[in-house]
Amino acid sequence: MPKPIKHILVIRFSSMGDVAMMVPVVKALTEQYNQVKVTILTREFFTPFFRDLPNVSVFAADLKAKHKGISGLYRLSKELKEIRVDAIFDLHNVLRTNVLKKILFKTPFKQINKGRKEKRELINGQRFVQLKTTHQRYADVFAELGLVVNLSNPTFPKPKLLSEKIRRLLNGHKKTIIGIAPFAQYKSKMYPLDKMQEVIKKLSSYYTIILFGGGQEEIRQLSKLASKFDDVISVAGKMTLNEELDLISNLKLMLAMDSGNGHIAAFLGKKVITIWGVTHPFSGFSPFNQSKENNILVNRKNYPKIPTSIYGNKFPKTYENASSSITINEIVEKVLKV
Repeated sequence: MPKPIKHILVIRFSSMGDVAMMVPVVKALTEQYNQVKVTILTREFFTPFFRDLPNVSVFAADLKAKHKGISGLYRLSKELKEIRVDAIFDLHNVLRTNVLKKILFKTPFKQINKGRKEKRELINGQRFVQLKTTHQRYADVFAELGLVVNLSNPTFPKPKLLSEKIRRLLNGHKKTIIGIAPFAQYKSKMYPLDKMQEVIKKLSSYYTIILFGGGQEEIRQLSKLASKFDDVISVAGKMTLNEELDLISNLKLMLAMDSGNGHIAAFLGKKVITIWGVTHPFSGFSPFNQSKENNILVNRKNYPKIPTSIYGNKFPKTYENASSSITINEIVEKVLKV
């Protein structure tokens, strides 16, 4: 008789969007199997993502120092053995996690099938169909050891009470609050900033707009953008991740690129509109529990090779600014409708 599963380890080190996509799946798991304790092995920065999940704790991996390299992973494996888990679910499946798999071979170790073959076929133009979502791929890993997770009836946390600090940043604005996260890892996934400025200008007639981003250059550009309008506030560089989550939980909607902020808003139960450049929702990376109508897409009649890659890092030279073909009014009207 197999040993009952009481404590599991779930691994995903990066990226922000991929870790954020774990949250609704782990939440559904803990609700449907409330006797199972879950430990998340990830980077310390992502710890706040899991703050509202019962029976879930985070084991922070220090991949730049203590747990760096083969010796660091061996040290990490010794630490993991001390927490005594019954099964390990690897939702990353990269070199680091495969090293851990070899070291921790005595513990049942299941890994994600990333669907690389069908994703290659999608970007090579061999077939243009909706692939399995990343959320479902995560759920499939748990099912391999009998933890079948149903994602069809999700629940979400209630909006958080805003701290005095956040209320001061909002500065008494009374309009409905929406968020806009205009940046992405690659320019090919972004809507041009000059056009986004016009989107913001039009939407600020209806809403108070909160701009989200990170990194010194994004902070600089968002601050400059916000200064041009009365009802636009940049919070980039002004909040902890916990505070940003509190604020996002109070938004009416998030407008984002194919990037992490959309996935964060989605696991908090917010409506998310996603602007897609050279990537495409068929690859399975749409934010959780969103209508396909919430995707704003480049016209493939004009750019037939989309998706040119899964992550937006590869594209023909003439495709880098493909998203600029989406009109400003198309985005504004979609936000007003949703």
